[in-house]
Amino acid sequence: MGSIKRYLHFVKPYKWQIIGTVLIGLLKFAIPLLLPLLSKYIVDDIIGNGDLSKAVKSERLLWAMGIMLFIFVAIRPPIEYYRQYFAQWTGTKILYDIRNDLFTHIQKLSFKYYSNTRVGEVISRMITDVEQTKNFVITGLMNLWLDIATIIIVIAIMFKMDVKLTIVSIIMLPFYAFSIKHFFGKLRTYTRVRSQALADVQSHLHERVSGMSVIKSFAIEDREQELFAQQNKNFLDKALKHTSWNAKSFAVVNTITDIAPLLVIGFAGYQVIHDQLSLGTMVAFVGFIDRLYNPLRRLVNSSTTMTQTLASMDRVFEFIDEKYDIDDEPGAKELKHVNGHITFEDVSFAYDESEAPVLKHINLDVLPGETIALVGMSGGGKSSIVSLISRFYDVTEGRVLLDGSDIRNYKVRSLRDKIGMVLQDNILFSESVKANILMGRPDASDEEVVEAAKAANAHDFIIGLKEGYETKVGERGVKLSGGQKQRVAIARVFLKNPPILVLDEATSALDLESEHYIQEALDILANNRTTIIVAHRLSTITHADRIVHIDNGEITEIGTHEELMKKQGHYYGLFQVQQLDS
Repeated sequence: MGSIKRYLHFVKPYKWQIIGTVLIGLLKFAIPLLLPLLSKYIVDDIIGNGDLSKAVKSERLLWAMGIMLFIFVAIRPPIEYYRQYFAQWTGTKILYDIRNDLFTHIQKLSFKYYSNTRVGEVISRMITDVEQTKNFVITGLMNLWLDIATIIIVIAIMFKMDVKLTIVSIIMLPFYAFSIKHFFGKLRTYTRVRSQALADVQSHLHERVSGMSVIKSFAIEDREQELFAQQNKNFLDKALKHTSWNAKSFAVVNTITDIAPLLVIGFAGYQVIHDQLSLGTMVAFVGFIDRLYNPLRRLVNSSTTMTQTLASMDRVFEFIDEKYDIDDEPGAKELKHVNGHITFEDVSFAYDESEAPVLKHINLDVLPGETIALVGMSGGGKSSIVSLISRFYDVTEGRVLLDGSDIRNYKVRSLRDKIGMVLQDNILFSESVKANILMGRPDASDEEVVEAAKAANAHDFIIGLKEGYETKVGERGVKLSGGQKQRVAIARVFLKNPPILVLDEATSALDLESEHYIQEALDILANNRTTIIVAHRLSTITHADRIVHIDNGEITEIGTHEELMKKQGHYYGLFQVQQLDS
């Protein structure tokens, strides 16, 4: 019930649309109830009325049919249209609101969450599960009540016509209620398990489609086919268990609803034979029993649908309840002016409380406008340091200060707005080159975009593309080379023009020609900014004001290139190895 209560928060703004749709729906469901009454009138009051001539009977039959045709041809179609339209409109608007909230939510979730969660799982909850909850509005808040209202109206009409026959008609209802409670409680559990298995298939498929180049390059299609078959088989098993229980539910419930008309026909037939009931009333009751148990059968379908809906609802709110590892502290301020003085005060950091720290008692003072290079073996903690500056993660111990104030005192978005990052593998979205550069500053003019591209040594190759700046780069920038992607990424940082610059192995995966172009652009970009460089190729950071060697999460050496070479310590050893390699 907790999920339903929370879902109603999204439904509340549309309560009048829902009430209006239900009222229109009552008309839609009430009109067919005229047919059994019409049958009774024709059989008892026209055909069976011996006081009327054939001409009068024909005239009354034509009038009755004319009125009913007018109702069913002229009145019912627009009612049906508006009921369907408003039901779907309301459900779709609610899903729109939920997905908007969820997208806001996924943007606030930390890197830690995404490092432990597959992308396909997130997409499954945002698309499949949210779509499934639409049935709560259309089935649970509209059709369910309409079916219940129809049942009440039908029973009231039947009681007015004949009390005994009505009791016979509804004698199976307690058995129906018991079977619903027994079968559909367990179905919710089976539905949740099935939904999770489907999400696992989607996640696996998303990863494999994204990494198809790896599968093909290693020629492991057969192995991947087996792995997918395992995931698919797991879903098949869960789906068949769900299907089996669902089929049992329908078999029992439909048997109960099928017995009721037989009881009515038998009892009504007996009463007609013994002149205790008119033939028209029997015909009307047979018609009404269909109108009574059709909604009951729909309620069975609704129960199945609602079970699936509630399971999806649980998964949606389970996702919404994911806590934010990084969030604004109470009273956090907007960061407006930045000098660029960054200080690490006795900082320790672990990605998980149960794991060993990757940074241990780091003390580092980066002055405004200074260029600091972080070097060392892979896994030493260099990238962890730059992640802490942008608050992609928070320190486990100690503090990171910006211009003398703890960065946790500032609103996260305003902090990151003052930091420009160029990574080893920069993500480009499958939009145009221009759109990707504009991510640096969405309100920039076309002229500013071109200037940023020129500063990044990207303009020449961009205008050589088929559609220039409007060229679509494909998913993750697949249509561009590594060097071209990197220059577009640098262009958007030029456009952003941040006071603090972070370069995380920005040239390590490039060929020498691309590295030359990019290094030239980075040197211009770093001018008069506080710059922190994580470097793999030591030849690219010999100009840094200071070089910091990090080993096993600790700072082991600090100094200029010349100072560290004279010292002949860790940095000297690394530099010598790279010089020999080159």
